[in-house]
Amino acid sequence: MKSRNQSYIIYLLLFISIVAMVYFNVRQQPDAQGPLTINQVAQQIQDGKITRIVVKDDNSLQVISSGGSGPIEQTARKEPETTLVSQLLAFGVLPEQLLRITIEVNPPSPWAGLLTLAGYILPMILIGGLFWFIFRQAQGSNNAAMAFGKSKARMFSGEHPTVTFDDVAGIDESKEELKEVVEFLKEPQKFIQLGARIPKGVLLVGPPGTGKTLLAKAVSGEAGVPFFSISGSEFVEMFVGVGASRVRDLFEQAKRHSPCIVFVDEIDAVGRQRGAGLGGSHDEREQTLNQMLVEMDGFDTDTNVIVVAATNRPDILDPALLRPGRFDRRITLDRPDMRGREAILKVHSRGKPFEPSVDLGSIARGTPGFVGADLENLINEGAILAARRDKKAIGQPELEEAIERVIMGPERKSRLISEEEKR
Repeated sequence: MKSRNQSYIIYLLLFISIVAMVYFNVRQQPDAQGPLTINQVAQQIQDGKITRIVVKDDNSLQVISSGGSGPIEQTARKEPETTLVSQLLAFGVLPEQLLRITIEVNPPSPWAGLLTLAGYILPMILIGGLFWFIFRQAQGSNNAAMAFGKSKARMFSGEHPTVTFDDVAGIDESKEELKEVVEFLKEPQKFIQLGARIPKGVLLVGPPGTGKTLLAKAVSGEAGVPFFSISGSEFVEMFVGVGASRVRDLFEQAKRHSPCIVFVDEIDAVGRQRGAGLGGSHDEREQTLNQMLVEMDGFDTDTNVIVVAATNRPDILDPALLRPGRFDRRITLDRPDMRGREAILKVHSRGKPFEPSVDLGSIARGTPGFVGADLENLINEGAILAARRDKKAIGQPELEEAIERVIMGPERKSRLISEEEKR
């Protein structure tokens, strides 16, 4: 949409420039279709018919002659190179004949010079702007082609964290495992002096919705460092070598912003076990995985870049990716227990109005097997039900009905069994 609007603006400017060029060129040319020629004006002066002539700043003449019914106004043009008097004398008008008529010269308009200058400069500027826009578009296409192999990772600054460990509940053991990662990012010298090496990679494993991405953002928020987020599928393209180029660019950016965290979501898209025989040796996915393995091996001990990856299919990952030195640590995020579910409900209920009778513990006991995403959806469904019923706060009935909606979907009241069908 933006490029289309720019094209419309360029076409409009080009049209205005053409109209301006035509207008000023026509204005500068003498009017060959004028009612009177300068020769006819001289003849009428000699005949004593003209009483007054007004010379305008655009070399046009307003000729006023006497008639039987009153003054007659006509127009004419003079040559721009000389004065009107010189031209009339050249056509045989005597000086005493000129003294019998009144010649008025209008002073030139202060804007006349600017308009004339604009008539020459404005079209040149507009045409120059048109060429600049064309060259810029061509350069942008070249840049887009050159940026095809650049990483598409989204960078989040750690100066104003939006997610911390306080926003993550129900996975206390996993948070404890990652606290030393945060401590290393804050005080790396304490580990380096003792010869310790922090894990280069942390693999978060768990069912969908257990909070793998949320936990990775919380590590970045607690450490106050930049956070690069990218999905494993964004590395894979139909052209061989593009994914490997994006991996190189991603780790170069990470090293420039060290210390930082690189989060690769759904890493099984590129980390699938090799040797399946699909695609041959030039498989784009395998090339991308090879480059990722090389980049993770290339970290020095003083390079404070930690790779955090998430997957819910750890069984299909390549063994070379899981060996010590790459993803040293595997953190499993299980489904929360009853206390964990209650803590998650308290996190998602922040800022929402609840009735005093609401018991989140009861809701937690009634939701076995729910993960964090399910519990967040439960609170949201309860708020929607309360709004439909025109209530000012969320009550216990809405939350209990929301459990049924999350598990089985909305109630289907049209499928009621009548008394006859029961018999």
